[in-house]
Amino acid sequence: MTGSGSQKKIGKLFEKCYAYDRADIVKAAGIYPYFKAIEESEGPVVNMAGKRIVMAGSNNYLGLTADPRVKEAAIKAIEKYGTSCSGSRYLTGTIDLHNEFESKVAKFVGKEAALLFSTGYQAGQGVIAPLVGRNDFIISDKDNHASIQAGNMLAKGGMGTEILRYHHCDTEDLRKRLEQVKDKPGGKLIVTDGVFSTFGDIPPLDEIVKLAKEYNAQLLVDDAHAFGVIGKGGRGTASDFGLTDQVDLIVCTFSKSLASLGGFVAGDERVINYLRHHSPALIFSASPTPASVASAIAALDIMIAQPELQTKLLNNTDRVRQGLIKAGFHVNPPDARTGIVSVIIGDDNKAFSLWKGLFDAGIFVNVFIQPATPPGMAMMRNSFMATHENEHLDTIIDTYIKVGKELGII
Repeated sequence: MTGSGSQKKIGKLFEKCYAYDRADIVKAAGIYPYFKAIEESEGPVVNMAGKRIVMAGSNNYLGLTADPRVKEAAIKAIEKYGTSCSGSRYLTGTIDLHNEFESKVAKFVGKEAALLFSTGYQAGQGVIAPLVGRNDFIISDKDNHASIQAGNMLAKGGMGTEILRYHHCDTEDLRKRLEQVKDKPGGKLIVTDGVFSTFGDIPPLDEIVKLAKEYNAQLLVDDAHAFGVIGKGGRGTASDFGLTDQVDLIVCTFSKSLASLGGFVAGDERVINYLRHHSPALIFSASPTPASVASAIAALDIMIAQPELQTKLLNNTDRVRQGLIKAGFHVNPPDARTGIVSVIIGDDNKAFSLWKGLFDAGIFVNVFIQPATPPGMAMMRNSFMATHENEHLDTIIDTYIKVGKELGII
């Protein structure tokens, strides 16, 4: 209300905001699953709403966000450099930690050079748009992460680049899209996630590489959910297929296995050098903070020194996957081999009710609904850590079974 008591006028632009009530309805029903504050975290167990909760929804795959070595690295970096670099990498925002991480991670993934970004989302945007122009083509998996989609749209809107989307992991459809542009003079960039974040499935990278060669296209793989999870020692999807030399660019985030905030791209030195001087997401953003980069360096060092963390993560995930399948839940895909277990529920409200039952019993999972999933495919997206113990995992399985039976899901 205004001071005169008259009804506040709503501008045309904001009408949709005031009309949106879906979240309010779910909140009123007591089953709203989003924006729950974590009050304290030990990795696999957190405090939420004043009680201890087993976390089955974090992307902290190797459990390193709570590792004392990672925390100590962040503390020492703050003591030495302060809390911020106060500038972009291009000007006053580069510190020696940035250069150290770029060198280490490039060597780790088998590429000549790497470049840091302030977030993983920025890395997706900051690599694609600067590389493609008006006469070029992006051929992108329809289920690629939102950061990739945003990068595609940025390239389309800013440069007029043509975007062709192929059916999820469908190499025959990818071939059709490449056939459409094979005689066009522009460059071609195939883009795919290395592990898809919703279902945890892996694309047929060997077949995609063959098509890239056949049609003279470059290939970018977003390894956000693959780094630390698959490949030799956690080196990602290209390593998993033995095709490191055949993938042109690897994009990744710090926020999963690297226990921090930031992102990077790795590839040929000349390509990385070009991005260093042409990517607005790098040039016009404040650089990753000292603590963030120091944390990522410490996490990478631990990954290299303790490859058994990757094995423990995958064993933990498979224990829950097989337990839920045996109980009768619809797990998709049932043969996944990543850190993600997706349980298909179907109906949004039933998924929210399952979330509420699990949360009340001390388990936190993520609920994905449209547009994160196809219509009628509401699901529980579970993700696991190397630091989960069997007692945590068995509690998760047992609680799913109990609540699932109460709701008639199994």
